Parts: sequence; structure tokens; C-alpha cells
Amino acid sequence: MRRTTKIAALAVLFVVGALLAGVATADTTTETTTETTTTATTETQPGTTVVTTQTLQQTTTRRIVVTTSPTTTGAETSTKSTPTWVWVVLGILGAALIIAIILLATRRGGGGGGVLPEERRRRLDGAVASWATQGWALDSQSADSAVLRRGGELMVVTVDPAGNITTRPLANDPGP
Repeated sequence: MRRTTKIAALAVLFVVGALLAGVATADTTTETTTETTTTATTETQPGTTVVTTQTLQQTTTRRIVVTTSPTTTGAETSTKSTPTWVWVVLGILGAALIIAIILLATRRGGGGGGVLPEERRRRLDGAVASWATQGWALDSQSADSAVLRRGGELMVVTVDPAGNITTRPLANDPGP
């Protein structure tokens, strides 16, 4: 996977994660209920009255997810908030902008690291073959340049790291 593709994917994941974190965030509250039940039993026997009291206490805790709404105190207030769908659209547009910037930067050869050496060699060989059909002969060749000769004329063909081919004449050589 190319480096720019990885960076673009990471940027998209970051934006999507930030959006999901903002959209999915809800406040949670814990509700604790304590119930106390007291039962009184009265028994009457000849000559005595017995009152029995039994107390039962039960605590229940529940976690409730609620969405918060603005609370008003005192005077009535009105608040306007941006709908969630607007934030989602802005996030998608931001991710698209980041991807477009990365693609434009790599198209010009800045940031993509250029082309592979094998591709550079293939492009140089193609350029030399094209000049050979026009009567130029190969004088010498290296990994990224070649010197061509036609009669007393010399020309150098080079391939830069971005894969661009350039040609320029060399000083005339009287030849052997």
C-alpha cells in the first residue's frame, strides 16, 4: 500500500471516529432507589399485647442512558443547536478535502517519493529506443541517463526521480 494511501485512510478514519464520538455521546445517569417497608404485627393474647415490628430495606441501582436537554431556570430561554446531520456532512466534506489535498500533492511528485527505479529504467529505455528510430545511436548509459550520438552531435537523456524525461544537447564532439 502506498504511503499516501495510508495517510489518506488514516485521515478518513480520524474524521469518522471524531464524528461518531460526537454523535454517539450521550449522558448517563445512575438512579438509586431505596425502599423501606415496615410491617407491624399486633398479637393480642389474654392479658398481654405483643407488637412485632419488621423493617425491610432494599436498595436498587439502575444505569439509565438519557440525552441531555437544556434546562431552564428562572426566565424561559431559547437555545438553537446545530443538527447532527450538519456535523456529519461537514465531517465528510473535511475528509474529502484532506484526500483531495493529498492526491494533488502526490500528482506533482511531492510526497509520493517518485517512481521506482525499475520504472525509471523502463522509461529511459523507451526514450532511447524512440531516439534510436530517429537515427541516434547509444553511446553510453547509466541507471538514470544515457548519452546518444548522431554524427558529431551528442545528446543526454535523463530520467529524474519523479519519472520525468529530459533531453539536452551536449557540446559537439569532433568524433574519432
